[in-house]
Amino acid sequence: MGMDITGLHIRPKQPMRNLLDEALKQNSPAEHYVWPQDAGPLLPNVYEVDPLRDRRWPSFLQRRPQASVFHSVGWLEALHRTYGYEPIVFTTSPPTSDLQNGLLFCRVRSWATGSRCVSLSFSDHCEPLCDPNREFDILIRGLQIARARQQWKYLEVRTVDQGFGDRAKALGFKSSAKYLIHVIDLRPTAEVIFRRLHKDSVQRRVHRAERAGIVEIRGKSQGHLKDFYRLMVRTRARHDLPPQPCHWFRNLLDCLGDAADLRLAYRDSIPVAGVLVLHFKGTSYYKYGCSDERAHHLGVMPLLLWRAVLRAKFIGSTSFDLGRTDIDNHSLVVFKNHWTSLSQPLTYWTFPSDRSITFMRDWKRTMVKRLCALLPDRMLEATGRLTYRHIG
Repeated sequence: MGMDITGLHIRPKQPMRNLLDEALKQNSPAEHYVWPQDAGPLLPNVYEVDPLRDRRWPSFLQRRPQASVFHSVGWLEALHRTYGYEPIVFTTSPPTSDLQNGLLFCRVRSWATGSRCVSLSFSDHCEPLCDPNREFDILIRGLQIARARQQWKYLEVRTVDQGFGDRAKALGFKSSAKYLIHVIDLRPTAEVIFRRLHKDSVQRRVHRAERAGIVEIRGKSQGHLKDFYRLMVRTRARHDLPPQPCHWFRNLLDCLGDAADLRLAYRDSIPVAGVLVLHFKGTSYYKYGCSDERAHHLGVMPLLLWRAVLRAKFIGSTSFDLGRTDIDNHSLVVFKNHWTSLSQPLTYWTFPSDRSITFMRDWKRTMVKRLCALLPDRMLEATGRLTYRHIG
């Protein structure tokens, strides 16, 4: 059949493709079999669930301690509205029962970069919500079958839990990217947290910004978003990268509601820095930050981040996720080390284990940076609008 799936037992008189086609015809597009029982004597069915429509998904997330804001309906809806990605959950739980497990992906269809299944597009990490052994094996093998049938270029899993990484490797996945995740522990008092921050790089810069009369504003109006986006374009241009489309940020604010916190710093009514922080189930996430480099000496970014930490603690968060950092980005690693000593590795796992996928990803990133270095801001914005839906 052209598939090499270890451990599958398929009856030769009834090809897998026909079984899958029959199952798809008998069930609705929102929820159907991916792996029929007939595919193996000891393997349960794998079902496909639409997390944007299935009412079981939000309550399931509340029961799973590993669930993050990247699993939330708000984040998935923003991805769908902005880029047209199709969020999908694979589970062994039948439609008539509560969800007991789930593996969340986005189907990305692109004429430029091909079709693939990613867990999860533009998300720092997305833990499998299942046990790392039998459940994970069943769901991944079902996905491998679905990939062969639907001709996806690859599957990608982004996990912090090394147990899932070990199983993914055993199932034929290969490490395609490595990062660090830094997390601030918010359980101590605010005074203790502040004393733990780097004295020169954080504490003194926060005090400097306060003395300079920096004004902080929280808001989600069109004017606030416009100020934030101008700073985002400026920041991405410094790094020779296109900015995300403006409507991505608008959709995040609209879809996440109170779980999205946009904070801006002004000096003499001029915006000089901004951060977008997300909140979910006791964790706050520093997702986006931008600034005017001419105001860096004032300590505006440390001030905004510290105020965001205080806000997170006030609303009951017990941890503050500073986001992923490329292990080769030494300056950013040092910056985050000034805020916390707690970090852990984050690995992206890709199937099939094809070196060309990683090579092409790195090559495209290099070519984009070289191109963006030559473009004015308006062209950078246009480039972002055109390209981001193809790179998720």
